[in-house]
Amino acid sequence: MSELTVAAIDCGTNSVRLLVARGDGSGPFTEVARELHLTRLGQGVDATGKFAPEALDRTLAALDDFAGRIADASAERVRFVATSAARDAGNRDAFFEGVRQRLGVDAEIISGDEEARLSFVGALSAAASVTAPALVMDIGGGSTELVLGTLSGGRPEVTAARSLDMGSVRVRERFLHSDPPTAEEIAAATAFVDALIDDSGVDVAAARTWFGVGGTATSLAAIVQGLTTYDRRAVHGSTVTHDELDAVTARLLSTPVAEVLRIPSLQPKRADVICAGALIAARVGARVEAPLSVSESDILDGLVLDLLADSGRLG
Repeated sequence: MSELTVAAIDCGTNSVRLLVARGDGSGPFTEVARELHLTRLGQGVDATGKFAPEALDRTLAALDDFAGRIADASAERVRFVATSAARDAGNRDAFFEGVRQRLGVDAEIISGDEEARLSFVGALSAAASVTAPALVMDIGGGSTELVLGTLSGGRPEVTAARSLDMGSVRVRERFLHSDPPTAEEIAAATAFVDALIDDSGVDVAAARTWFGVGGTATSLAAIVQGLTTYDRRAVHGSTVTHDELDAVTARLLSTPVAEVLRIPSLQPKRADVICAGALIAARVGARVEAPLSVSESDILDGLVLDLLADSGRLG
């Protein structure tokens, strides 16, 4: 089979990300480019039900950059998926039109279940070893995906998945108003997160391997390691113990944003919401025996694998 170059874009509440890759759909792909912009598209959506004009402008500017990179790579297929923020926004038509103008494709608002499946496939595709059942946790800005699954004939197979309406931006804006948050605010946020996890229908306690994907998990791993700059190679495949996760969560929840901004490996635009993301991770961790294995492979990798598999079937 001949190789194809494809591009996948994942637009979430806090970030918009691009992966351009080349492959023939029969195995691993070759990464051509991977880019991220923190645009906070979901700014205020939880409260207003609409995209803020400045958030929409930031996101469309990022897509202008991505359009150039996709053209440079001569990508033959492009898929754009939008997740939590776009599911919730009442003025999403302006967003859809902006995507169409810049990329020549329609934005897809994927379901929470599809988001969960893609994250699971992406995470396991790059895992060195997996003891099933495996739990994949993807903490975004507006939602958190919890996916439990196994390997069947070496292929990832989802057994339970939920997309929960809790994310680093949503929890920060709804509960953690002070800087740093008060004990009462943390208690309210914790109760909210606990209730969603326990009512999710995903038996997270059954997991024997626990993967964290996405910006919250990778940022926490970099902080725990004390990296002076973010290093994707150091983060991918690293492990965060329960003690380390609890300690970094307590630290972030008790530190003013001005001081969090001094953490050298953390992207500045994550500084105000990383404490909420850490809280979500720690509450999931309270129910899982396995340590947190951090993966740089996630929904984008799942999207690329789907695009290449489709090209193989069609070719």
